[in-house]
Amino acid sequence: MNIVKKTIQLSDGREIEIETGKLAKQADGSVVVKMGKTMLLATVTCAKEAREDVDFMPLSVEYKEKYASAGRYPGGFLKREGRPNDSEILVSRLIDRALRPLFPDDFHAEVFVTVNLISAEKEIMPDALAGLAASAALAVSDIPFNGPISEARVARINGEFVINPTFAQLVEADIDIMVAATLDNIMMVEGEMKEVAEADMLAAIKFAHEEIKKQCQAQIELMEAVGKTQKRAYCHETQDEELRAAIHEFCYDKCYQIAKAASAKHDRTDAFEAVKAEFVATLSEEDAAAKKIMINRYYHDVEKEAMRNLILNEGIRLDGRGTKDIRPIWCEVDYLPATHGSAIFTRGETQSLTTVTLGTRLDMKSIDEVLVEGSEQFVLHYNFPPFSTGDAKPYRGTGRREIGHGNLALRALKFVVPKGEENPYAVRVVSDILESNGSSSMATVCAGTLALMDAGIKIKKPVSGIAMGLISGGKSGKFAVLSDILGDEDHLGDMDFKVTGTKDGITATQMDIKVDGLSYEILEQALEQARQGRLHIMGEMMKTMSEPRAELKPHVPRIVQIVIPGEFIGAVIGTGGKVIQEIQKTTGTTITITEQDGTGVVDIFGDNKDNMDAALAWIKGITTVPEAGTVYNGKVVSILEFGAFVQILPGKEGLLHISELDWKKVEKVEDVVNVGDMVEVKLLEMDPKNGKMRLSRKALIEKPEGYVEPERRPRPEGGRPSRPGGRPGDRKPFNR
Repeated sequence: MNIVKKTIQLSDGREIEIETGKLAKQADGSVVVKMGKTMLLATVTCAKEAREDVDFMPLSVEYKEKYASAGRYPGGFLKREGRPNDSEILVSRLIDRALRPLFPDDFHAEVFVTVNLISAEKEIMPDALAGLAASAALAVSDIPFNGPISEARVARINGEFVINPTFAQLVEADIDIMVAATLDNIMMVEGEMKEVAEADMLAAIKFAHEEIKKQCQAQIELMEAVGKTQKRAYCHETQDEELRAAIHEFCYDKCYQIAKAASAKHDRTDAFEAVKAEFVATLSEEDAAAKKIMINRYYHDVEKEAMRNLILNEGIRLDGRGTKDIRPIWCEVDYLPATHGSAIFTRGETQSLTTVTLGTRLDMKSIDEVLVEGSEQFVLHYNFPPFSTGDAKPYRGTGRREIGHGNLALRALKFVVPKGEENPYAVRVVSDILESNGSSSMATVCAGTLALMDAGIKIKKPVSGIAMGLISGGKSGKFAVLSDILGDEDHLGDMDFKVTGTKDGITATQMDIKVDGLSYEILEQALEQARQGRLHIMGEMMKTMSEPRAELKPHVPRIVQIVIPGEFIGAVIGTGGKVIQEIQKTTGTTITITEQDGTGVVDIFGDNKDNMDAALAWIKGITTVPEAGTVYNGKVVSILEFGAFVQILPGKEGLLHISELDWKKVEKVEDVVNVGDMVEVKLLEMDPKNGKMRLSRKALIEKPEGYVEPERRPRPEGGRPSRPGGRPGDRKPFNR
């Protein structure tokens, strides 16, 4: 084995080790990245030739966490890893988005990147190392790649930036972003914040970049040590410069005029296709068929050049807007009367119909990942059906795009959604995209805010979002930052920069950069332009609904929440759940109990107030400690010769002695009370050791005039006082 290792020292003294030459040597490239006890195995393989008719980069990235890495069994019947969970998909997307722009434009061979978590230290977050591992595997291979890159997580904790924080540290952070970069340039940013200023976000990105430079340099040294500085030769595209020139001459001016016409999306698309068809008609059928791939590629370049030049030279965009203009917005809330909350948000040709559903703790999303277990009170799901773009094809369900866009919107909103006592509900937001022409994830954020307010959820502040774009002129130095980009501006542009926030700061961001050399000055301009755009969008939203409903809608089930002492949790649940099941069955409610900090948080969920009140009274009865001197309305549960046992609270019975039934002498207990009677009694005393209670009915009856206390029987010598109905010295229980 030819094992080569490189060590990277982080600014806080911790070390990351990269090793190659020991594992998975038949892959084109493989490395093990280690930090503490956490280890990631990254491999990369590449096809020798591109598939026929492929004119794009067919990159596949898979990130997988092995349960054995943390000494755990997978859940489920099969007890083995299954399909990727949302977290693994999101990490795969982070890696993909950082790597994809750096493959050569004319390289089209299939590339497969696989990153496996093979050893996991519980406090180390492995996703912060996954991008480094993937890039290092490419570095030690002969696959053409304009890297290396690395990814790092930055958190701000108590005003200080921390690189690759632990799970525990992240809880205290007000900034949590993942940054990917090359030695020279930022490539990708994604994360969440708690109303952070634009300047603070830029500072966090710069801090991350300094750490990433060390990681990139280590990969360069590793690549040199294994002798992989020269990458494989390839030829995946056939070129015809005469055809390229002919297409440019025939199509450019026509494409420029179409771009300038400010037409609608489908009209513009049809017009562009017509220009290409006109050119194809000038060729023979044989040439058109043989050169179809080149024609499509060259025409796409012409269309892209025309659109970019229109913006750079005249400041006019495809729909006629200026660079800072926001498309027309209209909103509506309570559109779906049977839902708990709903809203429509439409911006230009992008539209989201969003709903909110409120549930109990039983409805919360369960998390069972290798390093993270628990539940999520707030979830957001994003659906992107093909009809939203006019495509005639079936909907195949949730894909990676839906998970990624939904996660961004979730991060944007979760800071403002209250938790705990302020909001006992499980909250599910679902965004269905009905139209799409750019930034449907940001439409989801805006519609989600309105739907939450329509549902009566007391969010801290409204949140709006905007997608920014960039058109750069290369050597000319010209550039244009675009607010509220269209789908074509995303596809043909150099940046997709999404920013969400309240009026007071940023809550989430996602940035993908497709060019080298993007300066921090451009980023700063984009952030300021985004802030202005967000505030404009927020103003339009507030015209529809400016604050949450004062009350939940009438048809929304209610939750009553109480906190009980921890020692009563078992009493409320009962043996095998018998008590809580009886309460739910009798009252028609749903009840959950969660232990928190030594107490029990009880949620009672139902749609009938009387039933909920009955369940609440039942639970309070179980958990209430009786107090001497208090009057209770109890139920007679049994009668004996010397008195009656009365249930004053659920599960709590005391003795109402025959002598305490009335001021007058009572011959038989049944002369005053019978089993099943409700009777008001006063708790005279309660034995603190065994909990036995002595009750009195006569204490609540006015003493008759001239009443004479009967003589007490003398205490037998050396014995206990006798009791009515028993022999001297008998011990009768006060209660059960």
